[in-house]
Amino acid sequence: MQNRQLVLLIIIIVLLFVAGCRMKSTAMSAYPVHRDITTTVFWLGEKSTKDNLYISNTASAWDDDWMAHFGGVDDPAHRNGYFPAGFTPKENPFYFALPYNDFKNGIRKADASRVVPWAKDRQWGPRESMCKNQWIRISKGNTVVYAQWEDVGPFGEDDAAYVFGAVRPYNRINSDAGLDVSPAVAQFLGLPGIGTVSWQFINATDVPDGPWKRILTTSQIDWG
Repeated sequence: MQNRQLVLLIIIIVLLFVAGCRMKSTAMSAYPVHRDITTTVFWLGEKSTKDNLYISNTASAWDDDWMAHFGGVDDPAHRNGYFPAGFTPKENPFYFALPYNDFKNGIRKADASRVVPWAKDRQWGPRESMCKNQWIRISKGNTVVYAQWEDVGPFGEDDAAYVFGAVRPYNRINSDAGLDVSPAVAQFLGLPGIGTVSWQFINATDVPDGPWKRILTTSQIDWG
């Protein structure tokens, strides 16, 4: 009798495990995987140069005081593990940029509620971005890292077909770059200044523990 109960218990545990795996797989498969995307490294506090078309990264598309809210320059040349050397950041050092912004000139774009997949999941405030702080899963070979969306680029802010769809980026600069990642993300992946990765949106509840969850960014739009 005890053996039968033990076998039944094992079967139940296995079924629950399989069901959990299927649920996680379904949650991730709701978003397309963008494969072999040229990816460049950018950082908060990066000065404007010809390499970034003279675009300064002291502010972000959603935060005029991004560097102050982060705590300083996220210098890729001076690191303390995944953190910048000299200070502990106030916001997540695992961040990225994609070429879509749900706002233009301070007003939410008319297409945002249609193209952003999670737009109808809840109500959004008039100064609340649907994109900022969202998570993606990034892989390079067998290495996987997770990061939060904190800026717009590279070299575009209207490429909804690529960001939320299944087409290639329309940008043709830097070998058709379609993703910018922070020094922490690049370090974790072993990514040099430019390389290729695959990425996919992921729900916050499905993000596993790791260094990317030590400090979370929860701030929203701050245009002064």
